[in-house]
Amino acid sequence: MDEIRTEILVIGSGVAGLVAALTAAEKGREVLIITKLPSLLSGNSPWAQGGIVYLGKNDSPEKLKQDIFEAGHWHSWPPAVELLAEHGPRLVRELLIEKYGVPFDTTDSGELHLTAEGAHSTHRIVHSKDKTGETIHKKLIEAVLNHKNIKYLVDHTAVDLLTLSHHSKRSIDIYEKPTCFGAFVLNNKTGKVFPIYAFKTILATGGLGQIYLHTTNPPEATGDGIAMAFRAGVRLLNLQFIQFHPTAFYNERDRFLISEAVRGEGGRLIDKNGYEFMKDFHELGSLAPRDVVARGIHQTMLKTNHPCVYLDITHKDPEWIKSRFPTIYEHLLNAGIDMTKEPIPVVPAAHYSCGGVGVSLRGRTSLARLYAVGEVSCTGVHGANRLASTSLLEAVVWGYNAGLDASEIHKSDEYIPEIFPWKEEQEEIDPALIAQDWLTIKNTMWNYVGLVRTRQRLMRATTILRHLQNEIEQFYQKAKMSKDILQLRNGIITAIAVTNATIEDKVSRGSHYLEN
Repeated sequence: MDEIRTEILVIGSGVAGLVAALTAAEKGREVLIITKLPSLLSGNSPWAQGGIVYLGKNDSPEKLKQDIFEAGHWHSWPPAVELLAEHGPRLVRELLIEKYGVPFDTTDSGELHLTAEGAHSTHRIVHSKDKTGETIHKKLIEAVLNHKNIKYLVDHTAVDLLTLSHHSKRSIDIYEKPTCFGAFVLNNKTGKVFPIYAFKTILATGGLGQIYLHTTNPPEATGDGIAMAFRAGVRLLNLQFIQFHPTAFYNERDRFLISEAVRGEGGRLIDKNGYEFMKDFHELGSLAPRDVVARGIHQTMLKTNHPCVYLDITHKDPEWIKSRFPTIYEHLLNAGIDMTKEPIPVVPAAHYSCGGVGVSLRGRTSLARLYAVGEVSCTGVHGANRLASTSLLEAVVWGYNAGLDASEIHKSDEYIPEIFPWKEEQEEIDPALIAQDWLTIKNTMWNYVGLVRTRQRLMRATTILRHLQNEIEQFYQKAKMSKDILQLRNGIITAIAVTNATIEDKVSRGSHYLEN
């Protein structure tokens, strides 16, 4: 395959990317979605357990705004919070419930079941058991597969964004406004790299949790979009604010997320002696904002010299627990823990990047014709710490807005220059080198740019990561192209971008916690 041309290219197939694709396709645009995995059901979206913000009884946009600002430590961008609070619930109703038929849980009387989560002032979260993200995602995929204007490629990894200043053969294009016109893409199966030219490109590549040793993110969350944007000179914001989920299942095999809804429904955090320690850290106890809970657990683990704490919901009816949290119950049972009879061992883990590629209210980035939606973007909603269950809502709102905006194509958006061809290299890469380099990235980020930061730790991280980047870039330049080498290159650049942002921010707030 030499090249593909499309009107709109969507890189990533999570909730935000699919909403953007569907919205643009509804406007008659020709859309191509690519994902580096073998299935459209990929990324962080299917792992989102808790729910999505809707509208509670006696609720209002004002109340939701207040909760977002408080959780975000008053660092959220007011226009973005306004947009989310005013239009989010309407879009959940119009798009997810009415248009795409997402089956959210209902009460016996047929009303939507609303639950509470940490730092929310009222019950306003709609959910589908404990697999809300997956339920929404599957319905959107169904709509994508049935839409005549949408094509998709699985097993295709974006290599780099195509920009006038980096790739055009016409030398004077460097004086034009920085502009994106698609991406170089790797076919994972054939190993061939080719260009996909697009009038508009939407980055929807998801999170970066894999740069940390402990994360709730799936293996594909390697910060690809952040790294591609970084290399293209796109503005990045708030990357120092990495939210650590307080409660990831602690065992040898995995860091499976234990939803905040477990605490919302009455689960209590206790230490190894059974003491409910969060009362010492915040008036809301186990339902305090995530950054407070994560640090409370971290300090309690140090104080008790124990590798984890415990989440106890055994005081609830066993049948109710199994019905409300079937996915979590099954996963834990397979790992030898019965959550109806014993407390769940938990630790904090890197969960969500509150920062990312800076975008406008319409999802536009600082690079013309490039949009970013979902976790890869920074809309400004989350500020210094994300309020629970606002991420899926943000994905829907900005996915919709970006899809609408991208579908308006003007004459100036249609310029696609001739480019220099991709140069293939053939050196095979030793997988042991890739595995070892990932371990260095993960340990460095966890120990030095993790839950608690100090100037000394951050400077140490910079030294290690810069040296490693030189090594990785050298063997990337000669390597036979593969998804593994691309992800490693993106991982190291994302780790450096996060560390740079963390060093630059001298104010300790929210999920950027400085100890000096």
